[in-house]
Amino acid sequence: MILSDLKILEAIEKGLIRIDPFRRDCLGTNSYDVHLGRYISVYADEELDARRHHRVKEMEIGPEGFLMQPGRLYLGVTEEYTETHHTVPFLEGKSSIGRLGIDIHATAGKGDVGFCNYWTLELSCVQPVRIYAGMPIGQLIYFTVEGEIDRPYDKKIDAKYNTRNPRPVESMMWKNKF
Repeated sequence: MILSDLKILEAIEKGLIRIDPFRRDCLGTNSYDVHLGRYISVYADEELDARRHHRVKEMEIGPEGFLMQPGRLYLGVTEEYTETHHTVPFLEGKSSIGRLGIDIHATAGKGDVGFCNYWTLELSCVQPVRIYAGMPIGQLIYFTVEGEIDRPYDKKIDAKYNTRNPRPVESMMWKNKF
């Protein structure tokens, strides 16, 4: 089941969901709108290797915005820091973003129970498009979980994205054993 606006508010009041900053006007019928943060990164290397750690070049989005180009992966971040302690958060793009030809994630739209961080966005576009810090970029939808949780994400020793960071975080695939 998906939480309604009133259930999201109830979970926030109980400390089961945290959204910082929280703005009541961003709460939809059954979702919460999140916004693009001011930092965006690109990989320094043209060729990526899943077994290697790759450096990123970080930029700050100024008032003139940032022009995304097709065929390039950009790592963005949400303005909002979130915590989810009893539901599974899904981050989806807003329809207005999709109608500009922007994808906000390649594969990583689902969070885990216990995810406590900013959301790194895997941004791409189908034609050049200018984006701006603070613009609505996506919406969080919260699904209920049936059963007890043994290993919430924020308690996993091997979790790769637990360090609180208001900047985009590059892939940590290289930390896996394969």
